[in-house]
Amino acid sequence: MSQQTLRLAVVIGSVREGRFGPVVAEWFAARAREHGRFTVDVVDLADTPLPLELPPVPPAVRPDMDRPASMAPLTERLSAADAFVVVTPEYNRSFPASLKAAIDWHFTEWQAKPVGFVGYSGGSGGLLAIEQLRQVLGELHAHTVRDCVSFPRYYQLFAPDGTLREPEEPAGAAKVMLDSLQWWAAALSEGRRARPFTA
Repeated sequence: MSQQTLRLAVVIGSVREGRFGPVVAEWFAARAREHGRFTVDVVDLADTPLPLELPPVPPAVRPDMDRPASMAPLTERLSAADAFVVVTPEYNRSFPASLKAAIDWHFTEWQAKPVGFVGYSGGSGGLLAIEQLRQVLGELHAHTVRDCVSFPRYYQLFAPDGTLREPEEPAGAAKVMLDSLQWWAAALSEGRRARPFTA
C-alpha cells in the first residue's frame, strides 16, 4: 500500500456556552500533526447552524438531499475526510444533541471511513458517550477504531494555558489511536477508490 497523506477531520461535538471542547481538540490536533501522516482539519460544529428538524427523506435514502445552504461547508469537509476523530463531552451519560444532528444530516460522508474518539467529562472521561457513538456510527457503515483517548476530570488534567500537566500517557494513547486510524484510513480509502461503497 502506498504511503499517502490522509485527511483527518477532528470534529468538536459540543456547542454549549463555556465548553472545553476546543481546548481538547487543539491538543489532539497538535498530536495528529506531529504524527506526520495526516492533514488535519478541525471542524467546530459551533460554526454551523444544525437544525434538529430532519428532512422528510433521510440521507440514507437520498444522499444528495437538499440541506440548508449554511450546512454546505460542513458537508464538504466531512465528505473530503478520509478519517474522523470526534471530540465529545458526556451529557447525562450520552453525547451532545449537536453531534447527533450533525451525524443524522449526513450518511455517505461517514461510510467506509474510520472514526476515533477523544472523550472528556467528570468521572467517566466521556466513555459512556463514546460507547453510544460507536453504535450510532456503526449504523452508518463507519468503522470505529478500538482505542480512544479519555480525560476523566479533565479540569484537573489541563493547565489554564490548555496544556496537559502530565502529557506522556495521553500522548501515548493518542499515538496508538492515530496509528490505527492511519492503517484503516489508508485501507478504506484504497477500497473506496477501487469500488464505490454500497450497503
